[in-house]
Amino acid sequence: MMRLPTAAAAVLLALCATCAPVLAQGQAPETPPAEVQNSGLDAQLFYQLLLGELNARNDEVDAGFGQILDAARMTNDPELFRRAVEMAFEARNGDAALQAARDWKTAFPDSREANRYVLQILVALNRVPESLEPLKTELALADAKDRIAVIVTIPRNYARVTDKKQAAMVVEQALSGYTGNAATAASAWTAIGRMRLAAGDTAGALDAAKRGQTGNPQAEGPALLALELMDPKLPEAEVLVRKYMDGQPLPELRMGYARALLDANRYPEALQQIQLVTQQRPEFAEAWLVEGTLLVQDNQLAPGEAALKRYVDLAQKQGSDERKRGLAQAYLSLSQVAEKRKDYAQANAWLDRIDDPQDLLAAQTRRASLLAQQGKMDEARKLIRALPERSPADARMKTLAEVSLLRDNKQYKAAYQLLGQAVAKEPKDPDLLYDQAMMAEKLADYGDMEKLLRQVMVVKPDYHHAYNALGYSLAERNTRLPEARQLVQKALEYAPGDPFISDSLAWVEFRMGNNQEALRILQAAYKDKPDPEIAAHLGEVLWSMGQRNEAQSIWREGLMLNGENETLNETLKRLKVKP
Repeated sequence: MMRLPTAAAAVLLALCATCAPVLAQGQAPETPPAEVQNSGLDAQLFYQLLLGELNARNDEVDAGFGQILDAARMTNDPELFRRAVEMAFEARNGDAALQAARDWKTAFPDSREANRYVLQILVALNRVPESLEPLKTELALADAKDRIAVIVTIPRNYARVTDKKQAAMVVEQALSGYTGNAATAASAWTAIGRMRLAAGDTAGALDAAKRGQTGNPQAEGPALLALELMDPKLPEAEVLVRKYMDGQPLPELRMGYARALLDANRYPEALQQIQLVTQQRPEFAEAWLVEGTLLVQDNQLAPGEAALKRYVDLAQKQGSDERKRGLAQAYLSLSQVAEKRKDYAQANAWLDRIDDPQDLLAAQTRRASLLAQQGKMDEARKLIRALPERSPADARMKTLAEVSLLRDNKQYKAAYQLLGQAVAKEPKDPDLLYDQAMMAEKLADYGDMEKLLRQVMVVKPDYHHAYNALGYSLAERNTRLPEARQLVQKALEYAPGDPFISDSLAWVEFRMGNNQEALRILQAAYKDKPDPEIAAHLGEVLWSMGQRNEAQSIWREGLMLNGENETLNETLKRLKVKP
């Protein structure tokens, strides 16, 4: 017996739903039969629908589509119009789908579903100008309570169109009646701004964010758009973000602002934003994790440990896979705290809590570090090498982990050789080339270091670390200083505002005798990023200018940040200073 496809059965059953039931022969009804409501499905229509479905099933989709669409036009049945559209989709025939959807909309002008099909098909076919009227209709037909949600989804619906500028114009026209309405202004301007941003109109997107925030200063949409626009070259975007932060922002948005600050290397400001979240929303787990990680990186072990433990308590209560990954990161940072205190047993105990296979490399790398600090370097390297390799990426990560282990334990020659083997396999990998160059510098092989860094600049011209490293190395050796300045300035073009590159530029200026300029740059860099290496240079410039007390104060701060910093300790030893 031939079985109808599910879709066909559904259509026929829907049309037959009002037919009278047929009683089994000889069976008397227990109750009087209900009044018969005859279906509009006569024999001819039944046959037409059946034939249409069978044609579609037998790969004669065009014929089947035509029969179903004709039936829909005859009966004005929305289920049949929908089925015709679906059949056109299955046949990947966009024009046929559009025809069926338009017929459906003509038959039911107030049907939001029919109109939405027309809109989506036009956008999918890249017939953007024709989508204007259906988009206006979609907005008009939406309930007032749903309209903002409709507006918010517009940029996503147009994300795949080819002509982004044309799409932005269409959306702006459709939303023109909503930008002046207090209830919808923020959402409408945000949607317009996102369309402009997708079209490459950054200035227009910023203007839309401003107008949206004017419409509603506490709306999240304009603030989110401004957050995406944040860039040193577009300072007005951050003004909008900060204005939103002055109110009662969502913690997720404040965290987003903190991440943007971290990306811009503005660590103290980022930490301040995160701490505001932990103060105002102490149950917001993620903020404690980020706060603890940053504090540990800055060698503030006690408060960092407390923040991480608070995260662990919250995350264990809340569960979820995302929290599992966060817990692994917290355990790694807590292990690092214990390691810095030389409490190797506790460090291993934290690592033992990590059970996610994705974090195995990080956990084993930390265990290897613990072994190395106890003088068991061979065991440490074997531990890393024993890790499984499921892909070339795993092999690369293992190599980098072993290099990091060797570098941290000042086995520079072994690290250089290991990197050389990796570079031989991947000669155009800028990270591997850069790391080998840094090991060459540690071995005082400056010619090889420069050759490797020049290779990085060829392979990846915007790799700012290479320009900065070569410029700083030249300044440190007090040679080719004009070239050193050009290199560091080039690095700053690619990473404007980076406090470590600014530190390099200041060191070049100091070597060239421009003490005041060096002092200005270093003070700004140290304010943005209190770091022991920057403290070493700032203190030396102050010392050379006769400001001995200020220099010693800065050095003491640097030692509190990291008493083991190589540059800072070498500076104090060379200048014979005890801060």
